[in-house]
Amino acid sequence: MRHLVAPLVPAALRTFSAAALAMLPCLAMAVPVEVTVLDARNTPLNDAVVSIEVKGVKPTAAAGTQAELAQRNRSFAPSVLPIQTGTSVQFPNLDTVRHHIYSFSAARPFEIKLYAGTPASPVTFDKAGTAVLGCNIHDRMAGFIHVVNTPYFAKTSSSGVAQLDVPAGEHTVQVWHPSLADTRQPLRQPLKVLATGAQSLTLTLPANGTSTPPGK
Repeated sequence: MRHLVAPLVPAALRTFSAAALAMLPCLAMAVPVEVTVLDARNTPLNDAVVSIEVKGVKPTAAAGTQAELAQRNRSFAPSVLPIQTGTSVQFPNLDTVRHHIYSFSAARPFEIKLYAGTPASPVTFDKAGTAVLGCNIHDRMAGFIHVVNTPYFAKTSSSGVAQLDVPAGEHTVQVWHPSLADTRQPLRQPLKVLATGAQSLTLTLPANGTSTPPGK
């Protein structure tokens, strides 16, 4: 990217330009990666969380990072929330009835007793894993917060596809789906991202819980 560096830069802009140019190599190396997640019957899986761990990237979110998991129509909205480790989550109750939400999962046990509106304090998730949420008042309510040690993550659409932009290099791709709940580890396998253009990858989630590489 040397051809982008201007030989003469006004003094007032030197600090800004140096910072911006320092980011250009990272931006230039970002590669679109499309991951398709299927079940054992080759059916696309909606709401699977795909994350890519990149060496040298800080696993925890920046201080003050927040997310939201609401209760609406007596359901968690969204039903699956992926976040980076260190993120604080707020749980606004948008219903006209009160909820009493909780999680007994090892990743982050917590309880917010019978309440309406928005709790005064969010819940911080400081460890990777999955928290399965329920409501003491409405037994059918179920939600999932999946916490990952990377800023590179996305959920699959109804077509089973997640799209991410990541640097080129040797990484690890991880896939989790609500069918795994919090009792089994996400599926993990190496991923080599080339700097030559967009890439696609298909992962199958068999009943026995081991990933199947493409073409197998």
